[in-house]
Amino acid sequence: MTHKVDGALRAVKKVRGGVKVDHHKNTAESEVVRIPTPSKVVIPMQQHIGAPCEPLVKVGDEVAVGQLIGDTDKFVSAPIHASVSGTVTAVGDVKLPNGVMSKAVTIESDGEMRLWDGIEPPHVETREDFIKAVRASGLVGLGGAGFPTHIKLNFPADKNIDTLVINAAECEPYITVDYRECMENSWDILSSVYTLKDILGFKKVVIAAEDNKPEAFKVLKNIADHKDDVDDEVKLMVLESKYPQGAEKMMVQSATGRRVPPGKLPADVGCVVMNVASVAFIARYLKTGKPLVSRSLTVDGSAIASPKNVRVPVGTNIGDIIDFCGGFKAEPCKILTGGPMMGLAIVGTDLPVLKQNNAILAFSKDDAVLKPEKDCIRCGRCAIACPMSLMPTNIVKAAKAKDPAALKQLGITVCMECGSCAFACPAGKPLVQYMRLAKAILREEGNK
Repeated sequence: MTHKVDGALRAVKKVRGGVKVDHHKNTAESEVVRIPTPSKVVIPMQQHIGAPCEPLVKVGDEVAVGQLIGDTDKFVSAPIHASVSGTVTAVGDVKLPNGVMSKAVTIESDGEMRLWDGIEPPHVETREDFIKAVRASGLVGLGGAGFPTHIKLNFPADKNIDTLVINAAECEPYITVDYRECMENSWDILSSVYTLKDILGFKKVVIAAEDNKPEAFKVLKNIADHKDDVDDEVKLMVLESKYPQGAEKMMVQSATGRRVPPGKLPADVGCVVMNVASVAFIARYLKTGKPLVSRSLTVDGSAIASPKNVRVPVGTNIGDIIDFCGGFKAEPCKILTGGPMMGLAIVGTDLPVLKQNNAILAFSKDDAVLKPEKDCIRCGRCAIACPMSLMPTNIVKAAKAKDPAALKQLGITVCMECGSCAFACPAGKPLVQYMRLAKAILREEGNK
């Protein structure tokens, strides 16, 4: 049963496992600022889970902001648009932060940020119109997952999906752009909540945030209590500040009490989970027709001179963004795209920002020291911390033995690589790396 807590609901069910992490929300009160127009952008054609896009422009073409420059007819995909106006100077391969090579379009900016003449608000009257519009916008999950949003929202009627969960937890340390979205763009969130509810037929909407964001709760409560919610179907829910509270399966369990079975998705238990920034973007797109060509991200960490929340065109060079934030005040020992728990370490700053990047963090030597690895003492803390009820030590043993049958039996495929096990391990074992190795062993076995 749920209970009222300061005008909000308490989580229906407490999630298993997880860890308490220091929040380090240093930029929480820093309003998002736009960086100056970059001299060029490099826009990869792989910016979402699924099939990469194919470039639709060639060297020498003039493009404008919002113009379609990449698309594919593959099912799981999202189109890609020019984020600056200017001239296409290259179409070739680039390396992404995860090490994967991707085709990319390089645009030299003319500094004008001219909007493409074809931009206009979409005409939406039916559910099919809405899904088509969301695809045309190029929206992918802005919380970091990068899953094409139109696929998530185009659920079949027989799924009996009744609940929309809006994820404003932002449980990773340092990152504050979702918090700023709540504080600065509450109208967009409000508009989208009721648009999604009306068009897609959700019977219940739960806006969930962690209890370390009291100011955001004041804003979100106005959305939940809006006069348009005549049947009181939009609820605000307070979650315990615990990592990885923002993970989809954890969020569903907290908000509804429903457990997503291994290998299944939230839709299989009647839920859709959307990041709060993705929700807000839909309202802006329906109003203006301007596709996803920029995003907000947090720039922070002990090596950053002036931490900020910034709005940048997709494809902006990470080094340029750091320079806008005063550059490095100390030699960076580790640079991440994303948060310290699930972010990707990068070897340099000459990389483009992708749609799904929500943070750039840089840490000095003192803050990037790894625990010295010791022998496992079989304390079981990794298993206690695992929100998916896995046994990391047994998975490590099977991975070292390259035993795919054992790995499958141990359920490695449900690991979401949240890092809770490694965080809790007193022996400093690189458990996430072993989880990834284990998945790779299964993939190799499946390809034989």
